Amino acid sequence: MNELENYTNDTFEGIKHVDGDGTEFWYARELQKVLGYSKWQNFKKIIEKAMISCKNSEISTNYCFTDVSKPIISGKGKEELIEDYMLNRYACYLIAQNGDSRKKVIALAQTYFAIQTRKQELTEKEYCELTEDEKRFYQRDLARKGNYSLNQAAKNAGVKNFDKFHNSGYKGLYNGETADDIAKRKGLRYREDILDNMGSDELIANLFRISQTEQKLKKDNIQTENEANKTHYNIGKNIREVIAKNGGTMPEEMPTPEKSLKQLEKENQKGLKDNSK
Repeated sequence: MNELENYTNDTFEGIKHVDGDGTEFWYARELQKVLGYSKWQNFKKIIEKAMISCKNSEISTNYCFTDVSKPIISGKGKEELIEDYMLNRYACYLIAQNGDSRKKVIALAQTYFAIQTRKQELTEKEYCELTEDEKRFYQRDLARKGNYSLNQAAKNAGVKNFDKFHNSGYKGLYNGETADDIAKRKGLRYREDILDNMGSDELIANLFRISQTEQKLKKDNIQTENEANKTHYNIGKNIREVIAKNGGTMPEEMPTPEKSLKQLEKENQKGLKDNSK
């Protein structure tokens, strides 16, 4: 039997997790089994190679490979450390790239995890040559990474209510609209990601809000939740004022794409699955 008959893109979807912030991730231990590695030590070597590749790309390994190792008590009553990692899509892609190329499932994994994984350094010419949907995927991935870093900075600033914190930024940028308000205006389903339903220009405006807020929180060494929320709101409002001053289109007036990035991703995965038959 063809090895690929035992694996589809649903195999990787089936072990994908999504945290409370909507960020997708995979556990290394679960990916190990899917990729056909019976021993953790052998798979750990692949992870270490992937980490080196990540570092060479000048991307934080701590962001892509989050250590979630935990101690357990063995049957003999001895405490042992069970190693594991939370992996983002890029980390999984690097693992697949460094895996045993003789395994056909590795080739499938490379294709699957490459769907939204773009090179971090795109020249202006390369970016301009992307289609609008490709630009959306690229900017959405940057926004996802940016939100992760922003959340870390906000946590260090004392933020506990992250919904309120993020809504502060949206209110500043969208003239008082919260994330729920934006979702309703766009006609989205319950809990559907608003960032997945933005065009590239709207994503860029939000990415600027995200990055500028993170920098401000760190630079001013903000230490209270109230100040962090106020900072996020002011940054969003400042960006809105710059857009208005330059005669640009307000974020809430930017068109919502016909298809969400989730829908486009599913269509891409279906196409890959059909082509593998």
